[in-house]
Amino acid sequence: MTKDATPGDDDARAWDARLGWAFGLIADDPATRAAALHHLDRASERADQALERSNELWYLTLPLGPEEQFRESAFKKAREEYADLVHHTLPGGLWAQPVGADVTAWPGLPYALLFLEWEARYPREWTEHAKCWSTKQSLIRRLAVPVHDEAVSAQLTHLVEIVVRRAHRCKDREYVRMARALDGEDLRRRLGGAARSDNPWARVNAGYVLWLLDRPDVPNTRHVWRTWLASEGAA
Repeated sequence: MTKDATPGDDDARAWDARLGWAFGLIADDPATRAAALHHLDRASERADQALERSNELWYLTLPLGPEEQFRESAFKKAREEYADLVHHTLPGGLWAQPVGADVTAWPGLPYALLFLEWEARYPREWTEHAKCWSTKQSLIRRLAVPVHDEAVSAQLTHLVEIVVRRAHRCKDREYVRMARALDGEDLRRRLGGAARSDNPWARVNAGYVLWLLDRPDVPNTRHVWRTWLASEGAA
């Protein structure tokens, strides 16, 4: 089954009703994080069970043919139930992104930021409970625009700094897009500090991002990365 989308343009109250609990995932207090993780696991379990029911009914209604199958009431209800339940989870709650809409006005923006911050600050918990590299990639790409307000830009700048200071994780290279969109004095100061630190990952990653910021026309590819690493990065 493919992911059924619910309307991505719900207002902020609807987002908070579905996912307000998720801010506990980035809390400093371990007990608060544990409670949020428990909530997520239970919500994900309910969504998984609904998906199993939907898949079973998909198989049972196949003989009806494609048009009648999707009008069949039990199968339709099962699809709707799954679509509702999955959007009370992460990453499922972020799958319905309105195409072409202004990301700065998207009511889901706080939860997109939350999901990326969770992966950056607590990568083990994120990987165990909500790993989805494609969602991480799509959110970074969507948020990599230069028109955010000051508070959101500060959050994204902090995310870039966290990522360059750690060992590489899947899709981390996408943060170069964000760095290019946010390029400015604050970001370069943070990257410069990381590039001069005792952390070898920070020195290499931040050095590479700074090098690319000075060369906006150079693509961020594996070949460019390896070439840089073999020359300036290894110097």
